[in-house]
Amino acid sequence: MEPQTLFWLVPAASLIALLFAAIFFFNMKKADEGTDRMKEIAGYVREGAMAYLKQQYKVVAIFFAIIAVVFGVMAYFGLQNNIVPVAFLTGGIFSGLAGFIGMKTATYASGRVAEACRDEHDGLNRGLKLAFRSGAVLGLTVVGFGLLDISAWYLILDNTGLVQGEGVSKLVEITTIMLTFGMGASLQALFARVGGGIYTKAADVGADLVGKTEFHFNEDDPRNPATIADNVGDNVGDVAGMGADLYESYAGSILASAALGAAAVASAHGTPEQGLQMVMAPMIIGAVGAILSVLGIFIVRTKQGATQSQLMAALNRGINFSGVLIALAAAGVLYLLGIENWLGLWGSIVIGLVVGILIGKVTEYYTSFEYKPVKFIAENATTGPATVIISGIGVGMISTCWPVIFIVLGTIGAYLCAAGGLEFSSANLSMGLYGIGIAAVGMLSTLGLTLATDAYGPISDNAGGNAEMSGLGESVRSRTDALDALGNTTAATGKGFAIGSAALTALALLASYIEELKIAAGRLGDADITLSLFSGPIGKGTEVATWDIATFMSKFEVTLMNPKVLLGIFIGAMLSFLFCGLTMNAVGRAAKRMVEEVRSQLSDKDVLEGRKKADYARCVGISTQGAQREMIVPSLIAVVVPILTGLFMGVAGVFGLLAGGLAGGFVLAVFMANSGGAWDNAKKFIETGDAAFCGKHTPIHDASVVGDTVGDPFKDTSGPSLNILIKLMSMVSIVTAGLNIVFSLL
Repeated sequence: MEPQTLFWLVPAASLIALLFAAIFFFNMKKADEGTDRMKEIAGYVREGAMAYLKQQYKVVAIFFAIIAVVFGVMAYFGLQNNIVPVAFLTGGIFSGLAGFIGMKTATYASGRVAEACRDEHDGLNRGLKLAFRSGAVLGLTVVGFGLLDISAWYLILDNTGLVQGEGVSKLVEITTIMLTFGMGASLQALFARVGGGIYTKAADVGADLVGKTEFHFNEDDPRNPATIADNVGDNVGDVAGMGADLYESYAGSILASAALGAAAVASAHGTPEQGLQMVMAPMIIGAVGAILSVLGIFIVRTKQGATQSQLMAALNRGINFSGVLIALAAAGVLYLLGIENWLGLWGSIVIGLVVGILIGKVTEYYTSFEYKPVKFIAENATTGPATVIISGIGVGMISTCWPVIFIVLGTIGAYLCAAGGLEFSSANLSMGLYGIGIAAVGMLSTLGLTLATDAYGPISDNAGGNAEMSGLGESVRSRTDALDALGNTTAATGKGFAIGSAALTALALLASYIEELKIAAGRLGDADITLSLFSGPIGKGTEVATWDIATFMSKFEVTLMNPKVLLGIFIGAMLSFLFCGLTMNAVGRAAKRMVEEVRSQLSDKDVLEGRKKADYARCVGISTQGAQREMIVPSLIAVVVPILTGLFMGVAGVFGLLAGGLAGGFVLAVFMANSGGAWDNAKKFIETGDAAFCGKHTPIHDASVVGDTVGDPFKDTSGPSLNILIKLMSMVSIVTAGLNIVFSLL
């Protein structure tokens, strides 16, 4: 079948995903909102979340305008294509819009989920379905907008004359230009993740340290002034932030694979038809995955009184069902496209799917209180907070082992399947890298469904808060707590999935950086204004276009024997720790102000005894101001450091930076996400009273709360932001490849 014919599945799938997102949203709006008090609480959260996002988007808009102007200047001097500034802006707009819609849905859904849980006969099932399908709005919006953006830009660049040339060389140019809109998505995602993470954890730490350990309040006690800010934070961090994060992962994996496919055909001197096949494959597989994810959403259901294992099995049924169908459908897509090595590439896709599932299972094991690691941390609470923290750090460190092994084996497997062997010839290397890229597409092909499980977490958490503050009673709160405990695990699993996909996507982006360097070198080599720079190692653009990857790497001395590469690796690894340190301290400063405010308000006996309503707005304001102020420096690091590295150490230094950032950032992100999730569920396990030493409002419980407050910025601020950091550095390097070459030659 003609690739152009199958391509129309991509915009069609985007519309189907967005249609079902709209259906789930309006069905959720039809659900009962509950009592007047429940509506009031939900209104506070919704108002605070929207106010925060409005302020954040104002700050982000200023940075986007400045960077777009810089790209415009680069385009004027021939360092980038003229369309890049516009593509950059559209990536950021779609990323922010996906997060905004998901967060708006979540703030409307949580109170309705609490009301659904009031049903004594089917409350758990009704609450699960409503929360999950509300979370699916985010998942389907992300994949819908991603596919829409990709298909629209492809049609524009292919049919409007904005890209000159023909055949495979035109495809290479189109796909590398499309990669640049991923930078807009990445930058928006980093601001959303860092800002939202600082907001939510400042409120959470303040609410827990004072409310739980000093006054022995229950979770979300209405007397606690920080409860509304805490609930707002769940939405701006784990819904809007996660949506923007995975939007750029999803788009980045498809675009990087398409660029590598075009480059592989070019290096093998293939035909334009083969180039189209390789470019279309990741787009169409993403489209099929979006459609089949919708089917999996309808399978998720449970029964009243279900255990945590049964609730998790209900979610896994939907994911596994869609995953199997996508694997089978991917084989059909590759075969219909007529790709010569379709069976090998299908193997790469299946490997990506399997690695994603395995990383999720490892995360579930280390963060669910159904298993030994979390129970081990809970047992350590009997000797105080110090042993809780020590054991949590130990569990998190150990938990990095299997995800790294799975990524290593998955990368080798994807390379072997696509390349047909480990021989590092030019053709094999290009096809092997394409296999790694398409494995990332396979891992993210179920994103419409897996992201729904992640967004489900904060919705169910907020539902529990609404139930507590509205006084719905223990039976309702027990059902919302069951959904919330599951949400903690799904949120941790979602973060592990996001980090794993980031590793494969970043590998593909690193290879795409080479292709963008070749195009940039060709563009500069053909430009009279810079021709004098290329009398030495580069030459005319027509010559550069014929180089294979090995030749190009040799020209720029990208080898471990080059000190610039090694120094870049050190800087990249260090950058992950610097970034985490800045974001952790940002949470600490904002949380300190929150603790002082909560203590101040609770010193009023009328507030403490419930006769006077706490001033929720002051705590919301503290989190908002802290997040806006503190998110700027960490976010700018990801943009500035790759440019400075290129300035002082050229292409070789940037390669080292990206490699060090990927390796150090991936392992550190897994450690922080799993430690935080394990501490959180150790606290939840103690609160269930399932063991002899368990129970609320005891010294043991207080110790677990301290561990949870340490884990909060681990799992919800610093850890998940790292996967955006490593991809954003790659995107910045791709967009500024022309500058890297100039710096290398001066």
